[in-house]
Amino acid sequence: MTEPLTVLIVDDHPVVRAGLRTLLTASGRIEVAGEAETGERALALLGSLEVDVVLMDLQMGAGMDGVAATERIRSADGPPVLILTTYDTDADILRAVEAGAAGYLLKDAPPDDLLGAVEAAARGETALAPRVAQRLITRMRSPRPQLTDREVAVLGAVGRGLTNRAVARELCISEATVKTHLVHVFEKLGVDSRTGAVAAAREAGLLR
Repeated sequence: MTEPLTVLIVDDHPVVRAGLRTLLTASGRIEVAGEAETGERALALLGSLEVDVVLMDLQMGAGMDGVAATERIRSADGPPVLILTTYDTDADILRAVEAGAAGYLLKDAPPDDLLGAVEAAARGETALAPRVAQRLITRMRSPRPQLTDREVAVLGAVGRGLTNRAVARELCISEATVKTHLVHVFEKLGVDSRTGAVAAAREAGLLR
């Protein structure tokens, strides 16, 4: 009989972790070796656990996010990391892929798709949700403007209604730097207002 695959679940919501544990173990094909509520905790556990796949949430509140944790795990020759999230923006997908994620699934995926993705990741294959794969293909065929991480952060804050002063305070930069970033964003997106920039970025999948 084939040994079950072992998985580390990384998600900051206890209910989500419990649901994933139930789903995975009920299959009889996968065992949950451990759970972590933060990226930092996941890295610590991987120092003592042997797992075949890490099932990683993208956003986990304060501290290291899923992309940063994925990059750390892969740079240390750790196990494959499968992203499981609610976010499907181009920016999130690309960051995860560039960090070395073996796959990207959405939390509304059918259970069988999730189980298949875990097994594919363990075999060294890429596992992408159909919607995610389509977004990547579309992006490759029709390249869109590229915003830096800082420009996305500034624009995201603007999208939440923050003033330049508030954005500067939140990101620990000067107001002049905020204005400079916005000028660059306007040029890249071909707009001339904050509202237009936020709308264009959301339409292009650059903002959540």
